[in-house]
Amino acid sequence: MMDSEQTVFVVDDDEGVRDGLSLLLSTVGQNCRLYDSASAFLEDYDEDTHGCLVLDIRMPRMTGLDLQEKLIDMGSKLPIIFITGHGDIPMAVEAMRRGAIDFIRKPFREYDLLDRINEALNLDDSNHRNAEHQHALEDKLSLLTDREKEVFERVADGEMNKAIAIDLGISERTVEVHRGQVMKKLGVKTLAQLVRIKIESELAAEA
Repeated sequence: MMDSEQTVFVVDDDEGVRDGLSLLLSTVGQNCRLYDSASAFLEDYDEDTHGCLVLDIRMPRMTGLDLQEKLIDMGSKLPIIFITGHGDIPMAVEAMRRGAIDFIRKPFREYDLLDRINEALNLDDSNHRNAEHQHALEDKLSLLTDREKEVFERVADGEMNKAIAIDLGISERTVEVHRGQVMKKLGVKTLAQLVRIKIESELAAEA
């Protein structure tokens, strides 16, 4: 199901393709924006954009692959579907290796493209939800004092209060107090939830 709050960005130097995709997307109530070049899209691009990019792989001056590379450098998570010609398969495979979610060969059936766009919009929605969750997690972790962070790290690693107290040179009771504050600030009630937060923060740091 298409989402009117998301936008499908169509970048293709062929006016006929742009107009055809605009008409197709309008029939299913999907917002779209059309660009005749990669540079025109970049001038208009906003990192908070919701939607997906339908991108011609071969264009003059800046190719679809060039645009994909620039978006990667900008940290963009916008899902990309490449439109390719018969001889462009090696380029499309390279685009997939770089993170494009799909490619479709010309001439394509309209419902095949709509299916791919729907998948891309679902992925975009998931990406934004994950980003919002991560930002909320970072906000919670920022509330911890340096000592609470030390206790959090050790508790989440499975260390016992007594061992933590000895390691940090504080009383076991103080560890319990810090542990309670950590649980309260992070909004968790169980050790398992605490461990999950630590794992998520580590995965985010590696991304």
